[in-house]
Amino acid sequence: MILLRHELGEVLRERRQDQSRTLRDVAASASVSLGYLSEIERGVKEASSELLAAVCDALDVPMSVVLDDVSRRVADVESLSAPVSLPVGDRAVVSASAA
Repeated sequence: MILLRHELGEVLRERRQDQSRTLRDVAASASVSLGYLSEIERGVKEASSELLAAVCDALDVPMSVVLDDVSRRVADVESLSAPVSLPVGDRAVVSASAA
């Protein structure tokens, strides 16, 4: 099952690491506790829209870009579990899942 909080956490962590910034630095810039930001990045806690906006501001990345990245990740995971139709000779089509 896809959990949005896991994908969001991964995107935020990747953005932070791409900037070579520490959790402590981003947490301070966003006025969020270090532990809470860590839980967000690990997908343990859900980020409120206010917290997400603060973290995006601290990372200098528009929230729409972060959410677009999350959307693409979710679409990729969904495509891996989509049913695949397999032809079986002269018989009916058999459906299988890649998951």
